Amino acid sequence: MNIGLPKQTRRFRAALAALAGPAPPAFGVAVSGGPDSLALLLLAAAAFPGQFEAATVDHRLRPEGANEAAFVAGICAERGIPHATLTGEAVTGNVQSGARALRYRLLGEWARARGLAFVLTAHHQDDQAETLLMRLQRGAGLAGLAGIRPRAALDGLAVLRPLLGWRRAELAEMVAKAGIVPVDDPSNRDERYDRARLRGQLAEAPWLDAPALARSAAALGEAEEALDWTVEQLIAERTEDAAGGLTFDAAGLPAELRRRALVRLLGLLVPADPPRGEAVQRLLATLDAGEVATLAGVKCQGGAVWRLSPAPPRQPN
Repeated sequence: MNIGLPKQTRRFRAALAALAGPAPPAFGVAVSGGPDSLALLLLAAAAFPGQFEAATVDHRLRPEGANEAAFVAGICAERGIPHATLTGEAVTGNVQSGARALRYRLLGEWARARGLAFVLTAHHQDDQAETLLMRLQRGAGLAGLAGIRPRAALDGLAVLRPLLGWRRAELAEMVAKAGIVPVDDPSNRDERYDRARLRGQLAEAPWLDAPALARSAAALGEAEEALDWTVEQLIAERTEDAAGGLTFDAAGLPAELRRRALVRLLGLLVPADPPRGEAVQRLLATLDAGEVATLAGVKCQGGAVWRLSPAPPRQPN
């Protein structure tokens, strides 16, 4: 499909090639009906016609959700793009995190059923800047400050984000030029949500440069990947099997590498639900003191060389 934007099409093709290779396999596109995801749909249709399918998730949070999914289905039908509407159980508890978990679970099930190698989402540069500032306010560490990753694995789903170098305004302009009036989701302006509140504050602070913030997030993301790579090398070099458990030579390592190694080792022994956060920090302090503690069913003995093994079952009272 020719959307009259050959430069944007070439730019999008190059961005996706950097993530998936020059000839990506069949893939999916997540489309909510908002301007960002509609721009993603138009770009994918122009750059890779007949090579992808689209899906819209109805979170069942608003009565308009079904109509919005039907709106996207109509746009796809006009362009010969296969489309599916995905629905699941109603979200409870924290609305935004629950909706996100539901969205990626449904998209993963759909992608696997359709044989799609990955799914594209429309996260862009302004999203990245907002995410970095939100996480700074929350005191996040390096992993959080790395922001939105170009590639991610979520609930078993490979997610690619080729629009992280694009601004919100240029995506909206593209949709307007295509003659499409996008869906207006009022939650994007609802100040009960952190992101919506921060978005309004950013609009009133033009001195905050979204591209510069996004570059910082990308640099932090590269540092995070480098540390992850380093820890994998350390695990391979310093870990030994020992009596049903593991030993790890922690001598001489900086605190952050010890912490990351401990998270990785616990993940090897408790793959279903490895502990994180403050529980790991407390365990690390115990190991550094040469003491013994049990966490998540793993007995851990500290010192220069750590010993981790499944804890014996508790005796009944």
